[in-house]
Amino acid sequence: MHKQCKLVLEGLDCANCALKIENKVKTINGIKNATVNFANKTMLVESSEDKDSIIEKIREVVSQLEPHVLVLEKNDNEGHVADSMKDEFEKEWLKLIVGVIPFILALVFGFTTWLKVSLFVISYIIIGKDVIKKAVNNISRGQIFDENFLMGIATLGAFAIGEYPEGIAVLLFYQVGELFQDIAVHRSRKSIADLMDIRPDFANVKRGDEIIKVSPTQVQPGDIIIIRPGEKVPLDGFIVEGQSSMDTSALTGESAPRDVREGDEVLGGFINNNGLLSVKVSKAFGESTVSKILDLVENAGSKKAPTEKFITRFARYYTPIVVFSALIIAIAPPLVLADQSFSQWIYRALVFLVVSCPCALVISIPLGFFGGIGGASRHGILVKGGNYLEAMTEIDTVVFDKTGTLTKGMFYVTEVNPIPGMTKEEILHYGAIAESHSTHPIAVSIINAYGGHIDKEQIKSYKEIPGHGIVVDTDRHQILAGNLALMEQKKIHYQRVDTTGTVVYIAVDGKYAGHILVSDKIKDDSKKTIRALKALGVKTIAMLTGDTKEVGEQVGQELGLDKVYTHLLPQHKVEKLEMLEKDKKSKGKLIFVGDGINDAPVLARADIGIAMGGLGSDAAIEAADIVLMTDEPYKLIKAIEISRKTKRIVWQNIILALAVKGLVLLMGAVGIATMWEAVFADVGVALIAVINSMRAAK
Repeated sequence: MHKQCKLVLEGLDCANCALKIENKVKTINGIKNATVNFANKTMLVESSEDKDSIIEKIREVVSQLEPHVLVLEKNDNEGHVADSMKDEFEKEWLKLIVGVIPFILALVFGFTTWLKVSLFVISYIIIGKDVIKKAVNNISRGQIFDENFLMGIATLGAFAIGEYPEGIAVLLFYQVGELFQDIAVHRSRKSIADLMDIRPDFANVKRGDEIIKVSPTQVQPGDIIIIRPGEKVPLDGFIVEGQSSMDTSALTGESAPRDVREGDEVLGGFINNNGLLSVKVSKAFGESTVSKILDLVENAGSKKAPTEKFITRFARYYTPIVVFSALIIAIAPPLVLADQSFSQWIYRALVFLVVSCPCALVISIPLGFFGGIGGASRHGILVKGGNYLEAMTEIDTVVFDKTGTLTKGMFYVTEVNPIPGMTKEEILHYGAIAESHSTHPIAVSIINAYGGHIDKEQIKSYKEIPGHGIVVDTDRHQILAGNLALMEQKKIHYQRVDTTGTVVYIAVDGKYAGHILVSDKIKDDSKKTIRALKALGVKTIAMLTGDTKEVGEQVGQELGLDKVYTHLLPQHKVEKLEMLEKDKKSKGKLIFVGDGINDAPVLARADIGIAMGGLGSDAAIEAADIVLMTDEPYKLIKAIEISRKTKRIVWQNIILALAVKGLVLLMGAVGIATMWEAVFADVGVALIAVINSMRAAK
């Protein structure tokens, strides 16, 4: 059996290094799969061996590849982006400023040649020491084709052909660009982490007469915790004392506060706005909603989108090809063509080398998808991986469940029709008496519609006839409440009603008195959602329901659905889904939207399973690929918009990087581009791509 283990790669600041670590760790014996998430510096590992021995092997591999990267267990790190990077950035700026001083002196003052060269060398050593050191270390470990090697060869080559100022200037520009890139990546990571900063820091536990502040992980189910105004709810539980208003936006994306009182459930990540609350904890922190959400978002990087996988494969072959092309450019023309100097073609080859690093792609694409997932989380949409986010841009068919998805899943009395001589209030009163001992949703809807006091002591006998209804004898009347079968069984002369919804026929003392119509209401934003899906180009919108044909078709007609299938059991829903899948376009995706509890088989069978109203529902979070944390169908439209925006940003980065690199490679080969353009095509484009990726989180 394969076990999962999450590790933190502290100090991981290079996307190419992340790729090398991932590929090397996958080759370790006993590891089934490993995925490095550069965006949040984590590694998710699936292995069949003992966790401690696997971690030790991983540490050995990482130490060989990147000695400065520390491998920590996830428990050692809370997952927040630290601000300690600030000191490191300041040291780097100071080093660059010190290195620039001898460079400027050599350029400005008319020193002798040997003194100028000495100043250039001093400047080069200060600015480029780390680059050369990393390149040498990597070569000694058999890693040749990385950005440090390319930059080292290019700048040392410039020195070899006497281009001292350009060699240093290019190295300086590269280091400044790398520093800006690191700052941008750090800010991107921090902004994504801030979106999901719902992890509670502490819990106030009541122990006897004392209130003790402890870590949420130390609180057990059954403990009483105190939540003061302004504090974050640390764990899931039920209010045992107090009332308040809750800010649920961190989990649901909803700005409107939610009023809560004694008996109501509150979830970890909510913020208590005003009242003092005592809450009985229902789940340990590891099983709480906030913990599951954090795990989902943090692990989303392990399910890479097809675009990410393509770039990973592309980068593996791209750099070696460019390096060998540069070698041919440096050697072949001077040997084949007359009057061509080696120094001229070596310079062109060096330009070619500088351009070749694929960092802009390797960094920006994972950051783009991770940012999109983080941005979706802020809107109460949990996406389990970049693959699902990208798949949402190719929707052909959308299939909805009815009850609880397009309709409210709660029954309401929509009509009360008494016979002449009887009032609506009387019919509701008789219906409420008959249903007073039942907990069925239809019974509850009638009792709620009546709203008055029911004297249960007047009921002398109560009999429920399965599949028919209820017979009640009070101290004054006999009341029948049920369907047509009950009326016919008791030989009541009734008026048949043909309509959608559930009809409850009422008879008093053997005579028909009228009927009550109970219906499930369509959600306020369901119609808007269907219109928006059609505007977005979705080809087919269908509904699957176990309800009657009349009810299903009425809902379908009101919402403007293309297809409606009724009288379906769970296994029949899967059959209809497979039928719809055959009708869709070959590249289009079919998504199913349901409640995530009763529709697990269909959610699993669809290309993308989306659970609605998953707030606090373990079944919904487990069963679906995407979870909409509230009961609003329109959140589906937001999910599609976020996925399309993320894909646009990712492809903007791909096109920008490849276009600029391709142009500069061509210009370099024919002698038009200098190293300045080459460095811009490397670090400049990478910086632009990273900044562009940050937009996905907003």
